[in-house]
Amino acid sequence: MMTCCSVGPAIDAATVFAGDLAPWVTTRPDGSRELDLIIPRLCSPESIPVIEGALEGLPGLTSARVNFTSKRVVATWNEPSFNPAGIGEKLNELGFISRPFDPSHSGLKADDAQSRLLLRAVAVSGFAAANIMLLSVSVWSGAEGSTRDLFHWISAGIALPTVAYAGRPFFRSAVRALSLGQFNMDVPISLAVCLAALMSLYETFNHGEVAYFDASVTLLFFLLTGRYLDHLMRARARSSVSQLLSLSASSAMVEEADGTTRILAATALQPHMRMLVAAGERLAADGIVISGTSEIDRSLLTGESNPELAAKGAVVHAGMLNLTGPLTVNVTAAGQDTFLAEIIRLMASAEQSRSRFVQVADRLARIYSPAVHILAATTLAGWLIWTGGDWHSSLMAAIAVLIITCPCALGLAVPAVQAVASGVLFRNGVMIKDGAALEKLSGVDTVIFDKTGTLTLGRPRLTNSASLSSMDLALAAGLARSSRHPLSRAVCEAAKSREIAPAAVDDVQEIPGCGLSASFQGEPVRLGSRHWCGIEENDGQGLPEFVLMRNSKTASIFAFEDELRGDAAAVIAKLKADGLRVEILSGDREIAVRRAASTLGIERWQAGATPQQKLAYVESLKAAGRRVLMVGDGLNDAPALAAGLTSMAPSSATDIGRTAADTIFMGESLQPVLVARDVAIATQRLSIQNFVLAVGYNCLAVPIAMLGFTSPLIAAVAMSTSSIIVIGNSLRLGLFFRKQTAVPAARPQQGAPDLPYLERRAA
Repeated sequence: MMTCCSVGPAIDAATVFAGDLAPWVTTRPDGSRELDLIIPRLCSPESIPVIEGALEGLPGLTSARVNFTSKRVVATWNEPSFNPAGIGEKLNELGFISRPFDPSHSGLKADDAQSRLLLRAVAVSGFAAANIMLLSVSVWSGAEGSTRDLFHWISAGIALPTVAYAGRPFFRSAVRALSLGQFNMDVPISLAVCLAALMSLYETFNHGEVAYFDASVTLLFFLLTGRYLDHLMRARARSSVSQLLSLSASSAMVEEADGTTRILAATALQPHMRMLVAAGERLAADGIVISGTSEIDRSLLTGESNPELAAKGAVVHAGMLNLTGPLTVNVTAAGQDTFLAEIIRLMASAEQSRSRFVQVADRLARIYSPAVHILAATTLAGWLIWTGGDWHSSLMAAIAVLIITCPCALGLAVPAVQAVASGVLFRNGVMIKDGAALEKLSGVDTVIFDKTGTLTLGRPRLTNSASLSSMDLALAAGLARSSRHPLSRAVCEAAKSREIAPAAVDDVQEIPGCGLSASFQGEPVRLGSRHWCGIEENDGQGLPEFVLMRNSKTASIFAFEDELRGDAAAVIAKLKADGLRVEILSGDREIAVRRAASTLGIERWQAGATPQQKLAYVESLKAAGRRVLMVGDGLNDAPALAAGLTSMAPSSATDIGRTAADTIFMGESLQPVLVARDVAIATQRLSIQNFVLAVGYNCLAVPIAMLGFTSPLIAAVAMSTSSIIVIGNSLRLGLFFRKQTAVPAARPQQGAPDLPYLERRAA
């Protein structure tokens, strides 16, 4: 059976599901079982109800959800005796090649091949359409006889190979749908393109005055452009799998009971093994530290940028980075049981949620194709009866109906205005990854911010630099320049800003989890934690500190805090003034979150939240009817970013945070959050107008075509005109925002920031 968008060698689904499926079946907290499958060549949204309906008919299966973006289907059941191989067999019967989802074989290469295929088809059809249009100008200008026939034959020589090559994505999808007894939107498109080309060839053979090669090829170009952009967007969303895998070590060194060591693949690790982790390595499994002291980058879990001390008894997780010293870890979970694997599952689960927009699109897709075929068939039958069996006139009228009802204007209604909006947003420092995000962003009523790296810049700042003596700051910088610790870098930056050169120190040593020691002019000096320097703990502020000791005496205390974005307070105030509910949801310490919330005037906040807790909180707000915009930057925010109605992340976010978010904003300003919302509201308004224009066009044009007042050429011109009208209406968005400038760089927190965009919007 021919499959849609087929690339690469075929896979025998029977062999995929032969053997032990236990590694692929997971048990959910409620005791039900789950199987995650990937369908690499799932190319049409119309297939979603077909797959879900067929699978949910299997005895014992409780649910089946298809995620078109990730090309995956998740099936769940409660009966222990249920054989999951039946799921694959049913998919095979439907003509869908599938296999258990394995991140290392997620079909990304096939996506790349499909992207190249679509891009080549767009280029070929665009080039051909331009040349055929040039030839058609001569015919429209009055060329007759052999001259007209010559131009028609040249057009045929260009159009027919172009239709055969560039139309493959539509033809394969249409053939596959028909073989399953289904209709999709590619069926009327294929009919219109092929019939227009064949009738044009017929007219050319019979020296007809008019041929419609330009109509068929131009039709292909418009539709292929839309399909390529849609494919590009979804392929980018699926890249989160490879980004997540990059955080996991592929192997680990294991210490045996007799003291010998060996290297094992991460998938071969078992609980109770002793894993040796060198400085600079990522952990390959979850575990508990049994010996060694080091600093661990836990931003994966908490979002906190400052490293934390890991000593005996500390709990560590796969994907975390060991920074400064060797550790011996007792493995507690490996493979699919690790924290990192759970993050992947949480993201997949959140992505299964289908928005209202997708549900409406699914229903329209199921209605549109049968309606077009019924109209064309009715036109053909009516004209056969009216003309007494004149097949030529009847078929021409039916082709005109197929072309004039082509969903170009409907298909461009949203993408066209989204393309203009993307340009406006880019000029204001915002990049949109998913066009649907604009629809969702226009309706949000709750904005949840992560703290570290989102409301703040994600880097510590020395807060008491002005009160430190030049000598103490120079000495501290002399020690700190030998370390890559974030607080050490903040000390060096403070010294540089005051134009103080680091002091020359000797024999610098870094003690993991403690600090730095050296010799200065023959006396010992230290820069590190209070505990290491032997002085009492601080007054409970809970903020990071360094102590400088000279000759065993306290010289200075260096206090740090994460710097808020310069315009954060003004942006938060404006969001609240617009009637939005604003909250902070952070994995950072309570004292740090409380201070940030107080400074920014945010009444609702939560601290110490894990990724699971963040996801659960966002889901609870959704269940209560809130429309949530989640703004975060770390892997710990990724499930919540995926679960929110829509999401944003700064460009400084982790790769996973940027991948999970729908929108990325640039620079150190938080102002793009406001810009994006304003543009989204305008985009939603213009999209509705475009839908009205497109539907109105069909309501007016279809009766005219059915009554025989249009030829296929006029139908193609009308179809193109409707598309141009929709595009022209979309361009008004760019004119409205043409005076907007790029987002200004954030200023220091002191004083009110300059927000010219807010002033213009208020005016």
